[in-house]
Amino acid sequence: MTVQRSDSGLIAETRGHVRLLTLDRPERRNALSSALQADLVEELLTCSTDPGVRAIVLTGNGPAFCAGFDLKEIRAADERGEPFRPPMNRPGRNLFEVLTETYVPVVAALTGHAVAGGFELALACDLRIAAPGIKLGLPEAAIGMGANFGSVVLPRRLPMGIALEMLLTGEYVTSEDAERWGLVNRVVPAAEVLPAALALAGRIAANAPLSVRRMKETAVKGVDLPLAAALRLDVGPNPYLSEDRREGIASYLEKRPPRWTGR
Repeated sequence: MTVQRSDSGLIAETRGHVRLLTLDRPERRNALSSALQADLVEELLTCSTDPGVRAIVLTGNGPAFCAGFDLKEIRAADERGEPFRPPMNRPGRNLFEVLTETYVPVVAALTGHAVAGGFELALACDLRIAAPGIKLGLPEAAIGMGANFGSVVLPRRLPMGIALEMLLTGEYVTSEDAERWGLVNRVVPAAEVLPAALALAGRIAANAPLSVRRMKETAVKGVDLPLAAALRLDVGPNPYLSEDRREGIASYLEKRPPRWTGR
């Protein structure tokens, strides 16, 4: 197991074929500073090109998963007279967009509250495991922000009425509400959130990597397409033509663990 920690407060650990990314700014409730966003983007792009990484778990240290963007940093920039750039008008790539487009499946381990940009961060992940009673939501309407990513994605994850109520009131829901609506995969005791997320990532990482990538890309890119167009998507490496397809069938018939090569 290798561990790296950046100055921005991002801890990256390699556990077999799973990369564990931990937001480590507990004194700021893991707020997303500009530096932390940049390091997360760099790490996600690295994971996408590393054949040894087959699943990612994203979590946060302390009582919060993530409180969103670093408002103290934004206020300091306002006081210096610096112009504020909306999320899609910045020179670097948008963190949530990069996370959504990451080929490697990402599991969010929500051990604490995920609000504002922190909730958007969780929304951008593929799967979510949450502790009981944590707060989830987008209070941007109450502080004059826009929830650019959440406004687009939340209505795709929830019935429109529920999504609009959350967006327009800025009120929080609980992890139990989110589980009932299918927004959270499961709620487990707080001490079991990270182990459950790592176990889920481990099960994903044990499967054929080309098949996993193909299925994620097809599901994400095909969800809003007409059926005929989605069925004809040809995204990523083709697992049907891979060595792993032959190995998978052989190992199944021979009743032994497969030896995936990613080719």
